[in-house]
Amino acid sequence: MSRSPLITPVLIAGCVVLMFSFAIRASFGVFQIPIASEFDWARAEFSLAIAIQNLAWGIGQPLFGAFAERFGDRRAIILGALMYAAGLVATAYSVTPLQQQMLAVVVGFGIAGTGFGVILAVVGRATSPENRSMALGIATAAGSAGQVIGAPTAEFLLQSYPWQTVFGIFAVVILATLAALPFMRSPQLATRAELEESMGRVLVRAFKDPSYTLIFLGFFSCGYQLAFITAHFPAFVTELCGPIDPGGMLAGIGVTSTSALGAVAIAVIGLFNIAGTLTAGYLGKRYTKKYLLFGIYVGRTLAAAAFILLPITPTSVLVFSAIMGSLWLATVPLTSGLVAHIYGIRYMGTLYGVVFLSHQIGGFLGVWLGGRMYDLNGDYTLVWWIGVGVGAFSALVHLPIREKPMVAQAA
Repeated sequence: MSRSPLITPVLIAGCVVLMFSFAIRASFGVFQIPIASEFDWARAEFSLAIAIQNLAWGIGQPLFGAFAERFGDRRAIILGALMYAAGLVATAYSVTPLQQQMLAVVVGFGIAGTGFGVILAVVGRATSPENRSMALGIATAAGSAGQVIGAPTAEFLLQSYPWQTVFGIFAVVILATLAALPFMRSPQLATRAELEESMGRVLVRAFKDPSYTLIFLGFFSCGYQLAFITAHFPAFVTELCGPIDPGGMLAGIGVTSTSALGAVAIAVIGLFNIAGTLTAGYLGKRYTKKYLLFGIYVGRTLAAAAFILLPITPTSVLVFSAIMGSLWLATVPLTSGLVAHIYGIRYMGTLYGVVFLSHQIGGFLGVWLGGRMYDLNGDYTLVWWIGVGVGAFSALVHLPIREKPMVAQAA
């Protein structure tokens, strides 16, 4: 009996869409200072726009998951890409905080349609059980690859173009990813019992299961930490990091300012996250996923606490970025794989989308609190410590999860 291949056209096409979708999404923190400076806005104004974008992404994720399962994956991705591009173009013409914040809803829904909820469900259905964890890890790593190129590309383009033009360029890029859609034809690998069950019945059963609630709650801190760092870390590094040695290694590779270091830090996170997500996908097939998630959240908590307690220097920024990067999206293949393992793959997009809503509620609070606390206190210290606390909470709530398929639990 021949083994099913790990690398398939569906996986490659999904990686392409995720990479460019997340490249753009990961770059928004780079625009924090240019937009606030041009319009003389408080830091909280653009932060609220990014926060709303994260919340809209979370709300849109189960909606796009359900849309994809009802009308087709590719139609959902096309709708998401169109909304993403339209939101970016319209934002380029916005001149008030309210306009930016309203349009953030459109961009957030666009990210939902081209992001993990839809793409991972396609990859999960197109992959055999023995390869599923690794395939989900590879797809997640593609999002990390986008993060590697997104922030530095935005920083590079801002040296030559106004931020409005850069948003227009990004809109063209996200539409270009639709060229990968002809390859995203996934067969239904769900079991006969899964295919015969209605979405409502599966959702009700999941909502009644305490393990699903724990997975939902546990994903909150992931969103809080990731969104806060993505949106505020470039500005944080720009303003608080110690000086860069003009004769040092960073200057030798062209990083001569703290603003450039902030963009590079986001790229370093993305680079190390590629290895982290691939490792998580590999380990998820061999070890208990809930214990792996426990370890990831403990690692994040310790790394964030140490970083804020120690002096902020170029070295500490890069070390923290490498450590956090290795744990960054490692939660995604494990959490999505946990949902698929317990509740099946037929409605994985919707079920994971609901869990992802918790992630984005955390993201909303992380981004918004970052801007709000900065305006009130002049620094991000309190927001960092809240992140440490919720990270410890997420580690603990994963321990009681029953990691068995619902059918096996019933038996």
